[in-house]
Amino acid sequence: MIKIDENLTVTSPVGFKASGIHCGLKKSLLKKDLALIYSDVVATSCGVYTKNKVKGAPLTITKQHLINKKAQAIIINSGNANTCNGDDGLSKAKKMTHLCAKALSIKNDDVLVASTGVIGVPLNIDAIKNGIPQLVGNLSSDIEGAKNASMAIMTTDTVEKQAGIQLNIGGKKVTLAAKGSGMIQPNMATMLSFITTDISISPSLLKEALKESVNISYNRISVDCDSSTNDMVLIMANGLASNETITEKNDDYNLFLEALTTFNIYISKKIAKDGEGATKLIECTVKNANSIEEAEALSKSVITSSLVKAAIFGSDA
Repeated sequence: MIKIDENLTVTSPVGFKASGIHCGLKKSLLKKDLALIYSDVVATSCGVYTKNKVKGAPLTITKQHLINKKAQAIIINSGNANTCNGDDGLSKAKKMTHLCAKALSIKNDDVLVASTGVIGVPLNIDAIKNGIPQLVGNLSSDIEGAKNASMAIMTTDTVEKQAGIQLNIGGKKVTLAAKGSGMIQPNMATMLSFITTDISISPSLLKEALKESVNISYNRISVDCDSSTNDMVLIMANGLASNETITEKNDDYNLFLEALTTFNIYISKKIAKDGEGATKLIECTVKNANSIEEAEALSKSVITSSLVKAAIFGSDA
């Protein structure tokens, strides 16, 4: 049986480090706003993104850098979504990756970027530039590094969301740190999720597993029925568990997929429960539907209903 372990963090898999600092994007000195997740080696990587037609600049740059299905670091800022800023936004998202790559002495294309926060306001790239030396210097594989990174990607969240799963596939661990806030629905909405694992798996199967698990986890939650511009789920698999590389849909793949799905459902519920203004978490189960698609349509018609939400919020059916 697959069990969630809340003592595991994004740095629990072999070869991963993280850090989080305050660089000045947020007014309060007590609030961290810049995070970094780093793998000691280049990792097989992929992502799933928002279906909103309007996409933030970080998504565009990240998708470009993932064409080769490899990455070694993810730099994330909160406090500013770097969205709807035209060429200035794209230029600054790209500069974030270049500055980070230079500080880490790795390739520019091996750095992914994500942002969350207010839309339509130019990003203070100088604050990020000045903060990167400390961000890189603070990289750590201990719990403190993971906690700081998790705190640095929070916006309206009231609690950080981080946990993991450990499996018996060459001793590999699957861990995830996630950020979630309002606008959850349809299809991921305003949330960032970063998954690290030391499993060795082919790029095509990693992508397939991520997409399948996201479809039945993050894509099935709802808070306020508005879709966002910056949402993404990214996964890095660095292979340092030294298991035999998974290249086909065998028992190891099925176990990995089950763990990934179990974990993403767990984090999805945490995100929905902590949605902007949320006081309750409800679940809708449909039985005896003719198809998965029909069941999803029926259940979403219930959980996205403003009337249902109002009744649940007011505890008055």
